Amino acid sequence: MYILKIQGTGKIPDYIQIRDKDFTLIAYFRINNPKTALTRCNLYHRLEEILQIARNLEYGKIQKLDQ
Repeated sequence: MYILKIQGTGKIPDYIQIRDKDFTLIAYFRINNPKTALTRCNLYHRLEEILQIARNLEYGKIQKLDQ
């Protein structure tokens, strides 16, 4: 899986994307509201890990998540 941080503009907030190995979108959420999206894709148990990576990740960069 991969995590990306997308920078918002103006009224559009910053978003986080989680994609699988084929780069298919798994989750898409605002960094301040991840619970629903991570619950839907069964990644809620990794909430803290994903948020920590997302906070430190530069905009437009991709980082691999260990499965």
